[in-house]
Amino acid sequence: MEGSSMQDSENSWINIADIMSALMMIFMFISISFLHQILSEKEIYKVSLNKALHEEFDKDLQRWQAVITDENIMRFNSPFAAGSSEVPQNFYLILQDYFPRYIKILANAKFKAEIEEIRVEGHTSNGWGTVANKKENYLKNMHLSQERASNVLALCYGLEESFVQENILWLEENLRANGMAFSKPLYQKDSTKEDKARSRRVEFKVLTKENLKKEQEM
Repeated sequence: MEGSSMQDSENSWINIADIMSALMMIFMFISISFLHQILSEKEIYKVSLNKALHEEFDKDLQRWQAVITDENIMRFNSPFAAGSSEVPQNFYLILQDYFPRYIKILANAKFKAEIEEIRVEGHTSNGWGTVANKKENYLKNMHLSQERASNVLALCYGLEESFVQENILWLEENLRANGMAFSKPLYQKDSTKEDKARSRRVEFKVLTKENLKKEQEM
């Protein structure tokens, strides 16, 4: 009888172990499924926003000397005169047309909830005339790129167009200007040589809550 009791006890523990193993497998499959769903939703968001930007702006890109990247960056190539932070009249007219339409897309409910920041970035090429000192070169370019980004932001923020004004409080919370100096140069095709003209650019980029979290962790 005693041996039978011990065997029953062992069988009971084996059954519990089997149940626990089965539960762990179920939990693992649920976790994988949940993670896959999250990744799919992020990709859907990215692709959906990219499609919306292309549908709205493709017909204007060549005329504006602009491109839309796979990362949903709106890039305007060389809109400033060399060494200047003053927004040229032709680029101001482009911004008047572009920015309200851009905000109309971003303010759509399917995009707006996930947006943490709308960033205007100013970029320069590497170099500053005859300045050879690396620190002076960097600081001058950083100051110039920040002024360019800030001036573009100020013009966009000041537009009286309805979609801008209807979302003005949201823009105040989320619209930012960043100077990048020459930290992210663009290169000539199939080359490691900087394309200085393309490097001197202004970019509009959307950072989602997830984007900003990753950026802060880097």
